[in-house]
Amino acid sequence: MTMTMRLSAALLGAAMIAGTAGPSFAQSGEVNIYSYREPGLIQPLLDKFSASTGVKATVLYAGDGLLERVAAEGELSPVDVVLTVDIGNLVGARTQGLTQPITTPALTERLSPEFRDAEGHWAALSLRARVFYVSKDRVDATALTYEDIAKPEWKGRLCTRPGDHAYNIGLVANRLAAWDEDRTRTWLTAVRDNLSAPPAGNDRAQVKAILEGSCDLAIANTYYMGLMLTNEAEPEQKDWAASARIVYPDAEADGTQVNAAGAFIAKYAPNAENANRLVEFLLSDEAQQLYADANYEYPAVTSVKPAELTQSWGLLNPSKVSLTTTADFRDEAAALIDELKFNEGAQN
Repeated sequence: MTMTMRLSAALLGAAMIAGTAGPSFAQSGEVNIYSYREPGLIQPLLDKFSASTGVKATVLYAGDGLLERVAAEGELSPVDVVLTVDIGNLVGARTQGLTQPITTPALTERLSPEFRDAEGHWAALSLRARVFYVSKDRVDATALTYEDIAKPEWKGRLCTRPGDHAYNIGLVANRLAAWDEDRTRTWLTAVRDNLSAPPAGNDRAQVKAILEGSCDLAIANTYYMGLMLTNEAEPEQKDWAASARIVYPDAEADGTQVNAAGAFIAKYAPNAENANRLVEFLLSDEAQQLYADANYEYPAVTSVKPAELTQSWGLLNPSKVSLTTTADFRDEAAALIDELKFNEGAQN
């Protein structure tokens, strides 16, 4: 295929997403985005970016399949920046050869090393901590470690979503990286046997179970507390959240496991310069504060404060294990969860 043919195909593919004539899509005044993140969170950020830079941001939203789409499109892909959740997706994109280094100085100036790829192939944009929600009525503890929830006193009192969900795979991967396989196996077996029922539902369902008395401690992400407490469309969720308080595991020791939502610049980005401008903007104080206030996530730029509501839950001490190291153990974590039949719940 000639260069002219490749360019024409790329513009045609871009036009299918943008809904505009092909030639306009790859102009230097545009940046093209694939996003796993919801429009309600991302669109205000993109509107701010376009207003401040004059660069038109065109975005395709999807719940899944975007990395596969980038891989299938190859050199003809119109995408410049991919916004995704879960460190596994960010590291996996690099492993698959879908990325190129981010060159804006903001990457190293704004982000700590543990929140970015060592060679610039991805950047964390926000952090989400996986924590313990405990019953206000039935749990007195104000500090808990990961090992605490494996103790006999928690028998029949724990709940969580299925173990093979990405959130829990990340947690187990973090433990494998921090400990070793034998210690993690022993711990995860005990946690499984302390479950009140086989894992089911999403994170919000676990907090609902606390209100209903089905369990006393739920493993869930922090930002769901904020989303439930402010949920006007389903006000019953406010009651779920009000029944629990957050305890950060290992807050006074090695720190709490965090995952990341982030971005990478596509290997064949037609507008790489504008892609770097977008990443730079998303790491700015303004954008980081928007992430924090809109979704109750933690800013990846640690000089930016979380939302006031998020701060009210306590101080996050992120795990000393880097995101990249955690990602290295995800396959091992998934295999261990499967081996222990975690999703079947207590074994005796």
